[in-house]
Amino acid sequence: MTGSPRLLQTIFLSLGTALMAGWILIIGKAVIVPVLAAVIAVYVLINGAAWLRRWTVLRRCPGWLLHTAILAAFVIGLFSMAAVVAVTLEEMVDRAPAYQRNLEALAVRLAGTFGAESDPTWDDLRGMIFGQLDLPSRIGALFASLTSVLGSVFVVIIYAGFLMGQWPSFPGKIADAFGAEGKGAWVLEIGGEINRKIGDYLTVKTLVNIVLGLLCYGVLWAVGVDFALFWAVCIGLLNYIPYLGSWLGVMLPVMLSFAQFGEIWRTLLLTALLTAMQIFVGSVLEPRWIGRQLNLSPFVVILALSFWSALWGIPGAILAVPLTSVLVIIFNEFPGTRPIAVLISDVAQREARASGSGPAAAADQPG
Repeated sequence: MTGSPRLLQTIFLSLGTALMAGWILIIGKAVIVPVLAAVIAVYVLINGAAWLRRWTVLRRCPGWLLHTAILAAFVIGLFSMAAVVAVTLEEMVDRAPAYQRNLEALAVRLAGTFGAESDPTWDDLRGMIFGQLDLPSRIGALFASLTSVLGSVFVVIIYAGFLMGQWPSFPGKIADAFGAEGKGAWVLEIGGEINRKIGDYLTVKTLVNIVLGLLCYGVLWAVGVDFALFWAVCIGLLNYIPYLGSWLGVMLPVMLSFAQFGEIWRTLLLTALLTAMQIFVGSVLEPRWIGRQLNLSPFVVILALSFWSALWGIPGAILAVPLTSVLVIIFNEFPGTRPIAVLISDVAQREARASGSGPAAAADQPG
């Protein structure tokens, strides 16, 4: 009888903790998301610096100088992307009336092909559809909403700069806080595993997305789609979102090409080429480079994508896989939560980590 009240108490406390955590995540979105984005960016930058030091003549370069150069390149890249987005949306507003005329002309041709233009309700139907569409005002509203996004990008840059400066001192602070042995070594070991798995995944994923963006840029430029660079950047960024992001990245430029050309055959050609690029990267390149580094079940990835995107929208969708992977690593360290880590993994981990043993974390620590 003593077991049942204890079980009920555990369930009640777990539900209360989950609800409180969810409430904090929702109301703290404006603060938590930029911090997490900065941490993700620092993971990529630190691992990029490690790769440069390992494979190039920069191995003799001082660490602080290399980190500063990479951070400067990151800032320049972000502001360049922001400039591309701002200029593109401004040009879209100017070209939106022409796009809407192309769509209306295509609709008229299709109606004539199927004999629907003679129907007395056609004019009313066309006016209802394209009257509500109003592309110029919708693109203008999207352009106005970018102000808050650019502000968030600036905050992420500030956070990332301070994190980069503090990164080498984290192991010493942890050792001072928890002791060099015992709990301190355990925390450093978990941190090393998180650094290794998440850092490697994000670095390689970023490289994959750059390759995908370049390939899609070549396709968009060859077909003659407007704003090819902008759509290539969008495709690369959306590919951080598992499963859904790649297809969303194809759909957006395809919709624009439909409005730009007003020709079904060219839109179908663009769809086929972009889909081929996505299949090549997703089925050949990405599995070969990334493999099973994070060991997450595909169903869990979809579930995590739904959960984090419901909380934080597109930023949550981008952060879904890294955040869930961190939770799995932490769950695997405690006997009470280890079964959860096993259930949500893609491949069962049969070997349990012995007390005081495990992979050496010295090489995986920050800095």
